[in-house]
Amino acid sequence: MEQIPYLTTDEMREVDRLMIEVYGIELIQMMENAGRCLAELSRNLFLAGDPRGKQVVVLAGRGGNGGGGLVCARRLYNWGADVVVCTTHADGLYAGVPAHQLAVLRAMGVRVITGETAVLPSSPHLIIDAIIGYGLSGNPHGTATRLIQWATNQPAPILSLDTPSGLDTTTGLVYDPAIQATATMTLALPKKGLRNTTQTGALYLADISVPPDLYVHLGLDVGPVFAQNEIIRIA
Repeated sequence: MEQIPYLTTDEMREVDRLMIEVYGIELIQMMENAGRCLAELSRNLFLAGDPRGKQVVVLAGRGGNGGGGLVCARRLYNWGADVVVCTTHADGLYAGVPAHQLAVLRAMGVRVITGETAVLPSSPHLIIDAIIGYGLSGNPHGTATRLIQWATNQPAPILSLDTPSGLDTTTGLVYDPAIQATATMTLALPKKGLRNTTQTGALYLADISVPPDLYVHLGLDVGPVFAQNEIIRIA
């Protein structure tokens, strides 16, 4: 997969900006695509193709990464999984599209707890790490730290969305604490910090519907890399 270019964090921010401002593809659409792919990978890679009755703990921050995790939680719940969502903040501190996704889960009756004080489930089948995305700069803090440490101490596999929480997506620097993922599903194009690191576990790439022509704005020639599947393994 060497033909697939890797992006810096700033380049990925520019991809997100162009998606919204030039192509009119809104954040909620990107988030839905990310969460759908994450749920699909969860089902096929870790839940033996059938989530029914299997406990999945989704750790969700209040940014776009957390929003994608909340979409994943909704889909796995719809597919029969025993889903527990643990958020890094109280509901009132979520805003925009992530707040919308959280409200949907509440309306559905999905169990949502706040990680600051909640007693987390023991021995889940799978942990979804959607705590911190590509915006991290410096060590995680607050409730994010507690959730990362909890996940790290569980025997369950961990599937990270976009990047393991605690990893710098440009430099590959591992902050303290950081998730050691069993697998990571990154989005659109892989990030430079995910290359040549064991922190990600198996590395997958998922389609969030970025038009290939968009990458011309970044001086990149990217073809239809998802022609055969919307999720591909790249490392």
